[in-house]
Amino acid sequence: MISAKIGQGGKFLFDRIVRTFVRRRINPNILTAIGLLINLIAAYFFAFGYFRWAGVTIIVAAIFDLTDGPVARISHRVTPFGGFLDSVLDRYSDLFLLTGLLVYYSRGDRFWYVILVAAAMVGAVMTSYTRARAENVIRSCKVGFLERPERIVLLIIGALAERIAAVLWVIVVLSNLTVLHRVIHTFQETHRREKEA
Repeated sequence: MISAKIGQGGKFLFDRIVRTFVRRRINPNILTAIGLLINLIAAYFFAFGYFRWAGVTIIVAAIFDLTDGPVARISHRVTPFGGFLDSVLDRYSDLFLLTGLLVYYSRGDRFWYVILVAAAMVGAVMTSYTRARAENVIRSCKVGFLERPERIVLLIIGALAERIAAVLWVIVVLSNLTVLHRVIHTFQETHRREKEA
């Protein structure tokens, strides 16, 4: 009951924000770019160990990351370039945030944590890449445990709770399992098509 009311309240607030952006005729690509800039600030906070501030900043960035698509649809501004730009800037946001953590652990001479962050970066990039590459040969490849929204939520939780290392392990494991799942799914789909041909 309480969770349902929280969900309704969140949806109401989200809809209000979207309607405000639409009413002010803000270009969805501008929202995408603002989300990236705010994530750069979060990366700075990560680099200097201000984890809770980083978590709060990522939440603010998520407002822009999540609203650009709905604003584009409602204002009839959906374009192929907009979708492309959103995807590219999302990758930059992900990598900037993880680079902030890379800097933080490098400054503290924590070699194995640097390796852990690097592995999380590989998983984040490959999760996106395998889907993009797979969808060149099959219709859809949305399978897997961990996509960008889940990674962002995990980073927010880890930052606010100051348990980043644990969250990084989860990202490393689940993102690479997602890559494996997508490889298997693409193999099965292409194999099925070959049999049907």
